[in-house]
This record gives sequence, structure tokens and C-alpha cells, in this order.
Amino acid sequence: MVVVRPATLAASLVLAAPVAVASLAFVRVAHADEPTGASVAVTATPGTTAPAAAAPSAGATPPSTAQPPSPPESCVDPEQRAELVGGRHFRGVQPRLFTKALRHELSPLGGWLAGDANDGAPWYGGAYTFHFSEELALEASVGFSRARARLADTLQQRFPTPIEVFRNDRRVRQYMGHLVWSLAYGKMRWMGGAISRFDFHLALGGGVTDDEISRGLMGSGGIGFKIYIASWFALRFDVRDQISAQKVLDETRLVNDILVTGGFSIFIPFKG
Repeated sequence: MVVVRPATLAASLVLAAPVAVASLAFVRVAHADEPTGASVAVTATPGTTAPAAAAPSAGATPPSTAQPPSPPESCVDPEQRAELVGGRHFRGVQPRLFTKALRHELSPLGGWLAGDANDGAPWYGGAYTFHFSEELALEASVGFSRARARLADTLQQRFPTPIEVFRNDRRVRQYMGHLVWSLAYGKMRWMGGAISRFDFHLALGGGVTDDEISRGLMGSGGIGFKIYIASWFALRFDVRDQISAQKVLDETRLVNDILVTGGFSIFIPFKG
């Protein structure tokens, strides 16, 4: 039977108290040095049991495990896209430049002259154009037509004695000059094949009209359209309003004649 004396028990408690206090102080210091949410490693003193690792605090953020965002998917279903396309092949538009600057243009022309005081008649002629730049050019042209009025024939037939109101069926010659400004241009594809360039231009100028019985100044203005088939060849269409003074039955008045022409143009040098 072991008998524990009170004096011996008191001495053991007095000796063990400093060791326990030192162990608790070491644990507090180690916990204060670690960052919030980190685990605390505690080394137990000999004869004691190591405490469990501290759990992360409530405010700590766990390490992220999210995956990188995937690329957005097309909003068009692949099957529907294949059905809409229908196996067609798309051709990109290729630039085919056509330059006019510092080139000469020769144009045979033909058309119709709708007179104000006279009947309409065929018109034929030609034009020479020098292009100062891609936008501005100077054009000189000459044209030939006929002037005939059915009104004159009617007046001559109503009198018992035929009179000559004026000489009917006259030859008309026109000499004109115009300043040409290309205001718009573009490209177009022919039936899914070759690409051609076109442009619109304005013309303003004047000239002289000679119809065998009168000769006078004439003002002219209009619009035109050209389609460039090759680097040296183009088709052209023009509409001009010609204003001139014309004498009918001893009376002079201003008339508006409409000239509609078409033809082709050859550019020199051929490469441009």
C-alpha cells in the first residue's frame, strides 16, 4: 500500500506548475506569429501530447479551383448554317484599278437629237478627251444631224401659193467643248465573273451650231456614264441639254434640244 504524504504531493505540484505554464505560453506565441487561417504546428514538450492542427478561421478564403472560361460558342447552329450556305462558294472582290490621269480618250458616238422647234433626227459624231486627273478632263466634240420640221410643211401646204417659211431639211453641224468632272465611281461583277469599273460624270460647256441658215452660240450641260471593260476600252452613254437661239418665222427664241448618245472609248496609252 502506497501512502502519499501531503508534503510530498504539495512539492510535486509546485515543481510541475512552471512546466505547464511554459508550455501554454509557447503555444500562444506560435499561434500569434502564424497568419490568419494558417495551420499552427506545435512541438510538444517531452512527456506531453501535441495538440491538433488549428482549423482555418471563418474569414479565410479557400484557394480557387475554378477553370478558365471556355470560348463563346457560335449563336448559329452548325446544321442550320450548312443548310443556309447550301454548299455555295463565295468569291472575294479583287481590286482592278483603272487609271485615267494623263491619258487620251477617243470616242466614236451616235445617237438621237430631239429638237425643240424641229423634229427629232439621228445624230453622229465623235469626241476627244484629255484627262488631267482621275476627276477632271477636257472634252472637244463635233456632231452632225439634220433639221426638219413638219410644221413648216403644213404651213406651206395651207396657202394657195406655196411659200417657203424657211429652208426645211437642213444639215446641222455642232462644235462643242466641255469640262468633264467624274463625281462617282464603283465596281460591279458580271454574272459572277469578271469585275468591271464604272463611273458617273457631269459635263458643262458650250459651242457653236451651224444649220445653214443661222449660226450662233450654244450652251450645253448634262450627265454621262462609262463602263470600263478593259484597261484601254470603255462603253459610254451621255445625255446633254443644248440651249441655243433659233429663228422660226422671223422670230428668234431660245430652244432646248436634248441629245442622247452612246458609243465606245479607246484610251491611249493602252496600259493604265
